[in-house]
Amino acid sequence: MSNEGNKTPRKLDESSRSIAGTVPAARPSGWRKFFSKRWVFPAAYMAAAAIIVTILWLNAGGQGKQTDQVVPGQASVENGAKAMNQDAVGAEEASSPDAAPVTANGETIRWPVDKLENFTTTMPFYEASASDEERQAAMVLNEIDNTYTPHTAVDLARKDAKDFDVMAALSGKVKVAEQTPYNGFEVQIQHDNGLVTVYQSLKDIKVSVGQDVEQGQVIASAGQSELEADEGTHVHFEVRSNDQSVNPANWIKSE
Repeated sequence: MSNEGNKTPRKLDESSRSIAGTVPAARPSGWRKFFSKRWVFPAAYMAAAAIIVTILWLNAGGQGKQTDQVVPGQASVENGAKAMNQDAVGAEEASSPDAAPVTANGETIRWPVDKLENFTTTMPFYEASASDEERQAAMVLNEIDNTYTPHTAVDLARKDAKDFDVMAALSGKVKVAEQTPYNGFEVQIQHDNGLVTVYQSLKDIKVSVGQDVEQGQVIASAGQSELEADEGTHVHFEVRSNDQSVNPANWIKSE
């Protein structure tokens, strides 16, 4: 009896010693448990990406406030027209009401038609500083690719819609005399002081490349073009100063 009564305490003692002598397993920390979860890193990446996108959006939004609102098919046209007007040599001076008429070889540039009072402007020159209504009226629709471009000339037609002759606005040398795919026949005349006058929507041509022409000389007959077919018989008259289109109305003395 006495021996059997002593066995149990020994086992308990041995068990106690065994547990006491063993190094207890280290419990994982709270951060380790947190990062061991599968969703932690993907969520962290997504949060970082969201922060970066938000910063970029805020920066882009700040820059957008300083620019004009983009209108598809028209904003680029308007910006291009503004650059064209700003870069034109003498364009700012020419737009002034007091601007002096342009001269070359002692001649003053004139309209390419006879008796301007018998004519009407079927399409004006695109001025970036004009009103919205005036700018809209000076946009040319290209039905081939359905895009709009600024009108860089002044189109003239007779009030009675009759045919008429087109005359040289200044004396000079013909540099282009050809038929174009969409603008009818075209004539370009080179003048002094970096000036070039362009005549399009012509029915025929009465001059040739390299020919010297005098101011007021008939160089062609007015006609039509694919791009401006709704204008009827007219002449598309453009003035370029050092390769930049300028408004002829600001460069010609009133007749």
